[in-house]
Amino acid sequence: MKIGPHPSTDLSRFTKSENELDVLYGLPREVAFCKMCNMSNQQPMSSNEYAHGKSSTKTTLSFDEEGVCHACRFNILKEDGEIDWDERERELIELCNKYRKSDGSYDCIVGGSGGKDSAMQSHLLKYKYGMNPLTVTWSPHLYTDIGWKNFQQWLHVGGFDNYLFTPNGKIHRLLTRNATINLLHPFQPFILGQKTFVAKMAAQFNIPLIFYGEMPGEYGEKISHKTSSYAKGTEAAESEGFSLDYLHGKDIRDVLLGGKAIGEYLDEGVAMADLKSYLPMDPDVLHRKGIDFKYLGYYKKWVPQEAYYYAVENTGFEANPLRTEGTYSKYNSLDDKVDGFFYFTRWIKFGVGRAMMDSAQEIRNHHIDKEEAMALMRRYEGEYPARYEKEFLDYISMSRDEFLALCDRFRSPHLWMVKDGEWCLRRTPWDDMGSAV
Repeated sequence: MKIGPHPSTDLSRFTKSENELDVLYGLPREVAFCKMCNMSNQQPMSSNEYAHGKSSTKTTLSFDEEGVCHACRFNILKEDGEIDWDERERELIELCNKYRKSDGSYDCIVGGSGGKDSAMQSHLLKYKYGMNPLTVTWSPHLYTDIGWKNFQQWLHVGGFDNYLFTPNGKIHRLLTRNATINLLHPFQPFILGQKTFVAKMAAQFNIPLIFYGEMPGEYGEKISHKTSSYAKGTEAAESEGFSLDYLHGKDIRDVLLGGKAIGEYLDEGVAMADLKSYLPMDPDVLHRKGIDFKYLGYYKKWVPQEAYYYAVENTGFEANPLRTEGTYSKYNSLDDKVDGFFYFTRWIKFGVGRAMMDSAQEIRNHHIDKEEAMALMRRYEGEYPARYEKEFLDYISMSRDEFLALCDRFRSPHLWMVKDGEWCLRRTPWDDMGSAV
């Protein structure tokens, strides 16, 4: 689907001289791409969503003096002998020995949806390391058929106990609509729940150990390869998006959900009880209960394609029979009909789409090379997610015309221009490749 500017869009913002073009979100004015994986320096890092408002700025992926991104440097450490994986596994065995229970109660907790990563980590912990994990799931906005099937396969083929939590649907729709209008971030309500629900369930059941999946450094977060866990409640986090204390003592009325202060929701008649599900736990409670947070990817070398094969073999995971819109893969982020619009809106705001993200990761894991990645990006990057458009737009009570007009308001002029009546990026990784790609 070709997309041109909406009639209401002020195109004068996009026709200024290069040095006068507005730069939104605090992004770098000069666009650059990693010399190894093609990833853009506009790629935002994880942030504190409770402080995410209309004027928020982003920390972006860092590059070194050789033009190589932090994600690539982090992944090189997995290969060059810097990490002793045998020693890391011994550490994991010691950790499991410390927390393993013999009375049949849960000794660790894994959050997930039954996708390849949560399927692999829960199965390894239970069947290789002898743990008894409770699996917990914060429901997607709108389950896809393949997502629901894989969720059920995870439990019934893989063999796990699970708590599935579905938040108040009326409130979830409200927050998703507001996050879209205010932030062009329709996935924010899911992210809020995904990040906080596991800790709440661990505290509820007095489960002392939480396992997350891959380390954030895999994707460029400035978190050391020597860090096995989130910061403790009394420590500063290495990345603002990976913290136990997201509120920092802020008045609850000033905390933002969907780019709007909780106080505004309360004044409009929304009950605090209906918003509680989206708020994090008091970090002091987690500290008093002695709950530990660990990345399994610190102990086990994480390769997404291998996670896929493992999940297929051990939990009945199935790839999507249809290619995922916006990329070439069939096994990443399959469970939510809103997924495609999450990645599409990131492309609008930052010029980084799903094909770029998938291909960069596969370059780092030596599955494809730069030229293959560029060919895939040229074909699929920025593809409009039409498959679930009706369900998504109905969910946020918006027409296509309204949504596309909204997207134009979030385009940063330093990234976008209009050519032959269509939106196109000013800079792409293949600009210097000519017709060879």
